[in-house]
Amino acid sequence: MLDPSDLELSRRHLLIVGAATLAVSSIAPRASSAAIDPATPTGTPVMTKVSFDVNGETHRLELDTRTTLLDALREHLHLTGTKKGCDHGQCGACTVIVDGRRINSCLTLAVMHQGDEITTIEGLGTPDALHPLQAAFVEHDGYQCGYCTPGQICSAVAVLAEVKAGIPSHVTADLNAPVRLTNAELRERMSGNICRCGAYSNIAEAISEVAGRSA
Repeated sequence: MLDPSDLELSRRHLLIVGAATLAVSSIAPRASSAAIDPATPTGTPVMTKVSFDVNGETHRLELDTRTTLLDALREHLHLTGTKKGCDHGQCGACTVIVDGRRINSCLTLAVMHQGDEITTIEGLGTPDALHPLQAAFVEHDGYQCGYCTPGQICSAVAVLAEVKAGIPSHVTADLNAPVRLTNAELRERMSGNICRCGAYSNIAEAISEVAGRSA
């Protein structure tokens, strides 16, 4: 049988070791952070040249390889119609059309689009010659604050092209029948574009009207 004094010693030893471990763990992060100077550069950016067509015009840029397509459009080409919303590919405000397909420009690097044809909201129409979807959004009040509207319209342009090409969605019931832009189809295809003002009904009406005219 253990002597009571042995138990007392073991308990005292355990408390000492625990206190020492806690002290070391609290000091280590401070020492680590103190060793890193935020003003010290972590490395020289890797620059590369990239060329792509934006709204029918060729642009040649020299960019940090980490530059997203969204930042290249907004900060380097000053095409600020494309919006930076969540910057995580969840809201759709940054939607642009690349080689006929819609993408979230915040999730892709500019250097990945060498030679691509890119269309932003500025390339769809002008105040004097609106794209049919732009005119329909105005007519049906498909926006309130307007922040998400460029992405909504670019996405809608791609949706109409998808339907015309017969590309099904997750809610398409019959894959052997022509694709029709039903309310369910429209809402599924536009679900990646969030309107925080809640103008979804008006957005759906605007897109449906243009779809009916082009059918």
